[in-house]
Amino acid sequence: MKVILLKDVKSMGKKGDLVSASDGYARNYLFPRGLAQEATEGNLHILNNKKEAERRQKLAEIEAAQKLAESLKGKEIKLTVKSGENGRLFGSITGKDIADELNKNFNVNVDKRKIVVDVIRQLGIYDVEVKLYPEISTKIKLVVSEK
Repeated sequence: MKVILLKDVKSMGKKGDLVSASDGYARNYLFPRGLAQEATEGNLHILNNKKEAERRQKLAEIEAAQKLAESLKGKEIKLTVKSGENGRLFGSITGKDIADELNKNFNVNVDKRKIVVDVIRQLGIYDVEVKLYPEISTKIKLVVSEK
């Protein structure tokens, strides 16, 4: 019997998969527990529509991330901080500081975990990578200067 999985089932497949299961297993285990439904013409049509909608949503997200990457490419962020002798900072600059500055200057909400940078403790110019989506990233320039 062909069934559509409604939830992930160990040794069968993931949610949304069309799998073949024995009649008894499907009727006595999968259906009563709400893990699967029978693969009728209507249910298959609904499944295909859901998958198509998810695909379109993902394409829209990728397109938006690419536009954002293009707009941020080559931009420069300036941070002024207190420093001691030899250009050493009091404290450090982290991904959170860079994310806040991006939000303030360019009105772009980027999660601090998506900013790839080592902890900065010196004055200078740094290249910072911002990951906007899996496999979509851009580089921005960070200028750290003294107050």
